[in-house]
Amino acid sequence: MASITTIDSLEDNLSTPTEGVVRTLAELNGDLLVVGAGGKMGPSLSHMAVRAIRQAGGNQRVLAVSRFSDQKVADQLEAWGVETIHGDLLEPDFIQSLPQVPNVVYMAGRKFGTDGAESLTWATNAYLPALVCDHFRTSQIVAFSTGNVYPFMPTDGTGSLETDALNPQGEYGMSCLGRERMLEYFSRKHETPMAIIRLNYATELRYGVLVDLAQKVFRQEEIPLSVGAFNVIWQADANAYTLCTLNHVQSPPFVLNVTGPDLIRCRDVVERFGELMNKTVRFTGSELPVALHSCSERAFDLYGKPLTQLDEMVEMTADWVMRGGTSHDKSTHFEVADGRY
Repeated sequence: MASITTIDSLEDNLSTPTEGVVRTLAELNGDLLVVGAGGKMGPSLSHMAVRAIRQAGGNQRVLAVSRFSDQKVADQLEAWGVETIHGDLLEPDFIQSLPQVPNVVYMAGRKFGTDGAESLTWATNAYLPALVCDHFRTSQIVAFSTGNVYPFMPTDGTGSLETDALNPQGEYGMSCLGRERMLEYFSRKHETPMAIIRLNYATELRYGVLVDLAQKVFRQEEIPLSVGAFNVIWQADANAYTLCTLNHVQSPPFVLNVTGPDLIRCRDVVERFGELMNKTVRFTGSELPVALHSCSERAFDLYGKPLTQLDEMVEMTADWVMRGGTSHDKSTHFEVADGRY
């Protein structure tokens, strides 16, 4: 993959649809609405959907719903051909005002800031999905969840499977399990076809575990090893898997792990960043024998392996950080090992 040096080239990369996405959206009946589209992944996923529909020769609309606290995000979406709807998703009257569409991607969620504001996290992650599912009972819904609903798994194993028992650690993980239970309840009650995406973790050049680690290496800060291993997937691949899942919704919900094929040792990737940046690396603490990591073989069987490999992500991230590329300035808190965010 060629080096990405500008925001425009990054946005182009993150929103380029795969052949599978184009085929899926060519068969899409009706418009697509993305709930919670103002976050880190929502804009590129919405843009990818528009590009796929156009490439397939379709005329379905893509609508993006969010508070859009940053108006620049809404303006960019509109420039890409995405129609934006502004409002507070926790207001039931606003949810009831949303247009009925056949296809919904649900992306809303809250993680960071949970510790000390647990009730808001539960409202966002469990109450809001209930409002959305009830309003869109006749639609099909692909909803984001997280690998945090799983327990920590041994780092010498294959990771959690979709069929494994769920045992989240901490209020955030528990609230995400609450979200899944609400999705399942309304799917069964209204026979709403759904898919649940258990994602961990999407990364691009402005945000993600790799960005956090690269920035620490570049600033020559100590790297904590409390979480010694993790999964990542390039955001474009995560977007593609999510949109392809519109063809696999069912009631009760179809569940899919979405992450990369590699369990990444923090120590290894940090040392690689040190080599690329010509920086000395320093560690603190020691690796635990367990980590949150998932097995995505089901996704690979359905849609193929991710197009962007780990070494490409690492090299692009190192180059971006050394160039002083734009960052979202939001830490992933990858080092948290007790589930408190």
